[in-house]
Amino acid sequence: MAWRSHISKNLKELRILLCQSSPGSSSARAFVENNYKDLKTLNPKLPILIRECSGTEPQLWARYDRGLERGVRLEGMSEAQISKALEELVKVGAALKA
Repeated sequence: MAWRSHISKNLKELRILLCQSSPGSSSARAFVENNYKDLKTLNPKLPILIRECSGTEPQLWARYDRGLERGVRLEGMSEAQISKALEELVKVGAALKA
């Protein structure tokens, strides 16, 4: 899990979109509840935006240098799969810097 401390080096912003009550967003809600504090502690200057809106499909968005963005749909994913998707977005950011 060492990659978690490198998020702010490879991303400019992290956004999580979800619905407050839909079953499709339950894993995304659990991910936020269980991981936000750790992510923010390891990356205090990284903007981590949680956007809740009724009926919204759960998504994870990463913004990189020069305004480039990548997104992942989270519906049907487990917490572990969401963590893996975030790790992949961090790797993309590292590749863009190379």
